[in-house]
Amino acid sequence: MKHINVLTAETFSTGRFEEIYDRLCDDVVWTIAGESTFRGKAEVVRNCRSVSDYFRTVDTEFKILGTVHANGKVVVQGTAEFLRAGKRIAFVHACDVYEFNENDNLSSITSYCIQERTNGT
Repeated sequence: MKHINVLTAETFSTGRFEEIYDRLCDDVVWTIAGESTFRGKAEVVRNCRSVSDYFRTVDTEFKILGTVHANGKVVVQGTAEFLRAGKRIAFVHACDVYEFNENDNLSSITSYCIQERTNGT
């Protein structure tokens, strides 16, 4: 059976954000490396909702390639493919690092996302 923190991390990494809102600390920080940082539960939830709105405009396929759990942290490595009208519009390689507090609530998320280049772009 998977540890609750692993389940929380994998749920977030596969875009099912609303399922883990109750596991977010009030002062949670989500850093998307090289892009932006969201501070506090309200700001993180607001960004999750924005991302979810985008996900509803495309077909998505998330794959978890590996998960590591140690010392209150969980690392999830995976990919995300985004399709519209059956055509790939983006493919992302991702690694998310999750930190949990002493109550097993999510205190920090750091996301590393690398979009695969297509046709020389």
